[in-house]
Amino acid sequence: MPSNRQIVNRAAIETGTLSSGLLNPEQSRRFIQQTFENTNLSSLVRHEMRTAKSGEIDKIGIGRRIIRKKTENTDDNYRAGVKTSQIEYSTTAVRLPWEITEETLRENIEGQRFEEITTNLMTTQLGIDLEDLYLNGDEQVDKANEDYDFLKINDGWIKQIANGGHVCSGSDGLKLDLFYKALQALPNKYNNGKLRWLMSPRRAQEWELFLLNQVIEKGGVVPDNVYTAPARIPAVECPAMSDDKIILVDPKNLIVVNTYDVIIRKTVEGKEAIMQDKRFYVIHLDYDPIIEELDAAAMITDLK
Repeated sequence: MPSNRQIVNRAAIETGTLSSGLLNPEQSRRFIQQTFENTNLSSLVRHEMRTAKSGEIDKIGIGRRIIRKKTENTDDNYRAGVKTSQIEYSTTAVRLPWEITEETLRENIEGQRFEEITTNLMTTQLGIDLEDLYLNGDEQVDKANEDYDFLKINDGWIKQIANGGHVCSGSDGLKLDLFYKALQALPNKYNNGKLRWLMSPRRAQEWELFLLNQVIEKGGVVPDNVYTAPARIPAVECPAMSDDKIILVDPKNLIVVNTYDVIIRKTVEGKEAIMQDKRFYVIHLDYDPIIEELDAAAMITDLK
């Protein structure tokens, strides 16, 4: 008998009778929360809800060194100003559909819980795929790429940083100096304790191996925090990132814009559902990953 995961990977998944319409609100809230909490990065970035499919998000800031000396009973007419600007966004609608037939309920060891298990798996993968798109989306991806239909949906943060942020080449190999080089590329005002290194788990492990080899070959001791926080900046492991890149950014500088909540729909009505003895599911949402301040983002590329 096939395993649950093998069954889930089939084009049509088998299970029992369900009612039509939306999943109940409690289920939907649980699955939506799971979408954003099951990945390391998505729970750290900023989420903005808007009503229009495209538009602008206002940026409001103030300058520095704005205090002035007070003179009693005198108004020198000085006033501190506020700086405003906008970031444009344009959301893309996406969906995740799947089908379930009736037979599995009789054959699957999970019985009536199979609906919840399947939706749980789909929602978990949705969160993983969304983080992948937030990072790696590329509207100009080569059609020969096997993931073309996936990656072309929207431009992700990596492409945006490559086009407008600070980029440092790591072609000479990963060394401690390279982290400081990326850090020096950012204006000092952004080095405020909120920055994080975003890197793949393998890259984080290879960095640890590099330091261990230095200790073995040259002796001495490497402080423990250097393994997980190069240049005293903590690392966040992102499985969706490729091994040849490392991003330096405040996660709150990364924004995901949505115009409506994630919707999970299901139905057992209609000719297809009746004739094929199936139920149909679709998760609907829209999104646009944008960066509030490109000048506050750096990326190391070309790592071997």
